[in-house]
Amino acid sequence: MREQEWLRWQCRRGMLELDVILMPFLEQQWSRLLPGQQEAFVRLLEQSDLQLFRWLMRGEVPEQPEFRALIEVIRDSHQTRTAS
Repeated sequence: MREQEWLRWQCRRGMLELDVILMPFLEQQWSRLLPGQQEAFVRLLEQSDLQLFRWLMRGEVPEQPEFRALIEVIRDSHQTRTAS
C-alpha cells in the first residue's frame, strides 16, 4: 500500500496535462501491468515534467524501448478513457 501512495504522489506533476493522464492511468491500469512494465513506470516517473510532456503530449518517442512501449500503453489508455 505504501508503494501505491508513493506512486500517487509521483504522478502529481507540475503540469495539469500530465496529471490528467498519469493519475487515471495509475488508478485504472497499474494492477494490469506486468512487473516489468510496473518497474518501467516507476522509472518513467523519475523523468522531468518537460520530458514526459514531450513524450505524452507531443508524440516524441523515447530512446529507451521499455519507455517507448509504456508511453504507447499510457497514450492508448488515455485516448480510450477520453473517447468514451
